[in-house]
Amino acid sequence: MRNSRRSAVDAFIVMDVMEAARAAEEAGRHIIHMEVGQPGTGAPKVARERLAAEMAAGPLGYTVALGRPDLRAAIAALYGEWYDLDLDPARVVLTSGASGGFILAFSSLFDAGARVGLGEPCYPSYRQILTAMSLTPVGLTTEIDTRYQPTPAHLSADLDGLIVASPANPTGTMLDKPALAALADGCAAHDVALISDEIYHGLQYEGRAVSALEVTDDVYVINSFSKYFSMTGWRLGWMVVPPDHVRVVERLAQNMFICPAHASQIAALAALSPEGRAELDAHRAVYAENRRIVLAGLAAAGLTQSAPADGAFYIYVDVSAYTDDSLALSAEILAEAGVAVTPGLDFDKTRGARFLRLSYARGTDEIAEGVARLSAFFAARR
Repeated sequence: MRNSRRSAVDAFIVMDVMEAARAAEEAGRHIIHMEVGQPGTGAPKVARERLAAEMAAGPLGYTVALGRPDLRAAIAALYGEWYDLDLDPARVVLTSGASGGFILAFSSLFDAGARVGLGEPCYPSYRQILTAMSLTPVGLTTEIDTRYQPTPAHLSADLDGLIVASPANPTGTMLDKPALAALADGCAAHDVALISDEIYHGLQYEGRAVSALEVTDDVYVINSFSKYFSMTGWRLGWMVVPPDHVRVVERLAQNMFICPAHASQIAALAALSPEGRAELDAHRAVYAENRRIVLAGLAAAGLTQSAPADGAFYIYVDVSAYTDDSLALSAEILAEAGVAVTPGLDFDKTRGARFLRLSYARGTDEIAEGVARLSAFFAARR
């Protein structure tokens, strides 16, 4: 059987690291996981209990393509709580994870060959999904003095779209309201479609995360129940789209996905309850302590060049004093220190060889042990 040119996407390196770590564990080694952006916790207790009750009550069939109206209304209410926005629930679209949201967004906004800007370093699957959909990812080189975020100077008329993320993966940096507003105005001036990835909202430590919806309605906002809501494997996300795009997205969703998983929607409704939110806010306090431990440990090891870790649960650290091959270094760290970390090449093809991404999403004891092992590893190489 032949293969399409569209299928020639790069591997997601962090998944390869996960597999190497799994193999090491299978061989009997104790591995500290600081590679994957996955909470060490699960869905809130109240979410699991509600799903169990509804499963006992009867079968769970299809929902409408846009998702359960009660869950869409609950998400709209969250925008009132977090951002003081009066959001029409009709603009909320439930998706099969944030990944499903990106597929719907790209299908709705762009024709084959369209050029979509990505501020690098960035989440690698943006690039691969665009490529697989016959779209052209355009890397925009960002710098630490702009928090590794794109600016209006990156925009031009030859771009059809721009993806921004705040808090960002891998850097954890955030855009404040003036910076987001400037980007939205620049996109409007150049007729560039703006897509705002807000999957890490709810996980911020330096100020409040700002939604692009606070500065414009001409935006696709994509979020998920994976990160703050601690429901990675449930594969449920959502989008907020302009009112005149709802039907466009609905037609695509009907045919591509039929509907998001009904079971996940039930659990998400309970996760949004006061009981669920109280449990989730306690997780954020754990991440804040983990962040403090990692930053202090890196500083003690002399690794002080990192992106400002405003939110999410990542540190993107410059290791150029030790290597110009972060892929090889990450393999050495796994083999010698028993810590799984992600090479920066996943996020930036040109400069990522000088960086590692460390995730601090696991329990505090595990993160503290991982930092101790990393400190010993780098101390032996001074």
